[in-house]
Amino acid sequence: MSTIDANRTIVTGENPFIRLSSRDGDPNSTDASYWRILFSPKGAGHVLYLKSELTSNRWRIWTDNIAMTHWLQSTVQGMLNPELKDLSIPVTDALFSRHGDVRDFWTERVSAPGEEVALTWHDIGEPLLLHTQPNQPPNPRPYGVCTVLIPAASARLTLNGVAATGRAWPREREGKPFSTCALAFSESWTEPR
Repeated sequence: MSTIDANRTIVTGENPFIRLSSRDGDPNSTDASYWRILFSPKGAGHVLYLKSELTSNRWRIWTDNIAMTHWLQSTVQGMLNPELKDLSIPVTDALFSRHGDVRDFWTERVSAPGEEVALTWHDIGEPLLLHTQPNQPPNPRPYGVCTVLIPAASARLTLNGVAATGRAWPREREGKPFSTCALAFSESWTEPR
């Protein structure tokens, strides 16, 4: 039996996310998808997709590689959130940095002229290794993924020092503790050859 995944690897990197709401089960008041891409057909780079009351409930996008950003929107990110398939959403050039230790907390920063976004995950849980194949039941998706998901019981997102409302909520994933906010490291997405 081969240990090599037979599918084509299309993107590798990190994809931590924050999904906040005021009450458990309410629609997200903040939805943030952050990517640090090491490999893709459009190169490496960073992108933050953010929709929140802090952005007047409209999608905002910050990146240092617009070609990669649009490619993600037309593939994996657009599949994960169809609203982001819209390539007319304005994109802002930005610088990206990170600090922390995933045993304690992790912060990603996005800096653009007149704007500073900070995403922080804390109360870190036990990592889960997830591996799915493209079109795998029971919820078939056109892409497969192999990732280390690290749930965070708490998260905070600020835009120019103003904190988003809402909070992270506990979840379970296949019987394991999880959250609406997580660090997704060593993430690789595949498609059939």
